[in-house]
Amino acid sequence: MKTRALSPDQRLDWLRLARTSGVGPVTFAKLIERFDDAAAAIDALPRLARRGGRIDPLRTVSRDDARGELDRLDALGARLLCACEPGYPALLRALEPPPPVLSVLGPLDPDERPACAMVGSRNASAIGVRFAGDMARTLGGHGVTIVSGLARGIDGAAHAAALETGTIAVIAGGLEHIYPPEHEALYRAIGEQGLIVSECPPRYQAGARDFPRRNRLISGLSLGVLVVEAAERSGTLITARYALEQNREVMAVPGSPMDPRARGTNRLLRDGAALVETADDVLNVLHSARRPVLEEPSPPDFEDERDMSAETDAQADRIRDALLSRLSTVPVARDELTRQLGVPAQVVLAALIELELAGRVELLPGAQVCLSWPET
Repeated sequence: MKTRALSPDQRLDWLRLARTSGVGPVTFAKLIERFDDAAAAIDALPRLARRGGRIDPLRTVSRDDARGELDRLDALGARLLCACEPGYPALLRALEPPPPVLSVLGPLDPDERPACAMVGSRNASAIGVRFAGDMARTLGGHGVTIVSGLARGIDGAAHAAALETGTIAVIAGGLEHIYPPEHEALYRAIGEQGLIVSECPPRYQAGARDFPRRNRLISGLSLGVLVVEAAERSGTLITARYALEQNREVMAVPGSPMDPRARGTNRLLRDGAALVETADDVLNVLHSARRPVLEEPSPPDFEDERDMSAETDAQADRIRDALLSRLSTVPVARDELTRQLGVPAQVVLAALIELELAGRVELLPGAQVCLSWPET
């Protein structure tokens, strides 16, 4: 995504587009690529959603509602960062795609020092909590910012130990929704000394599906992810998976085979994660970590909207049913769909964007797509 400054009106439209139902991060990025301007993309949304089969009108976020969100952030002492703006965190901007907007609270600059994520079990052992605190404190003393998710257990211990040296809490809900409630004092302290990061409107209360998105940001803000304790089917392992997809380093602390909280970490080690016993182990990994760099944008999937031909629309109409028949709730690569259907990638992407706006599919990071889960 090209770096550029936005006028106040452009920032308002950027926020409106990001907050519109059905516009996920992938679709957002492709709409900006296609229309170049958030206002133009907003104007096109109803037409694109109808083409995807949406029956009820797509409701876009009003300018008054967007202004209201900005006013709430101001009242909290927080600020909005748009993915194209110079102040947006560099490591997150390197993601494909980056979160369109972030709400942030606190004075810490995420680009000032190298960052390491520390994550682990909510139901952590006493030794695990102690290890996490000692590790975070030592790494902070060596100039490393600690990133975590403000959860119970390992996350909370890491944040608390790194308060004086610098910590970033990525939350799944909005800035006004503190979860878990027993971490309110820790939340306040991080907001005063470190940084709290959210993708959501201030009053948003997180549901189960929001935590994987939070985990993607935890790894995205970091050069590496250290897993202290994790059960075999732990959500913590989602953060490790995102780290691998983002070309970040994955580290794990070994544990007793008798402790279920060590099975996930031990499996990571069997799969090639770096074994960590001391802070020096982490520092050595971070020192050699690949720093993601912002490169020149790759050739766009879409040409300018003025060059989108009626033939592209006609082809998208012809393949829409075939696309849906090949999808399930298990993600599949967009390239595989393009290969099977034998049409240009631009046509497949155009049809998928229309289907996401219609609420029928979900475009995922990593060029994956799946059917939308039914609302519960």
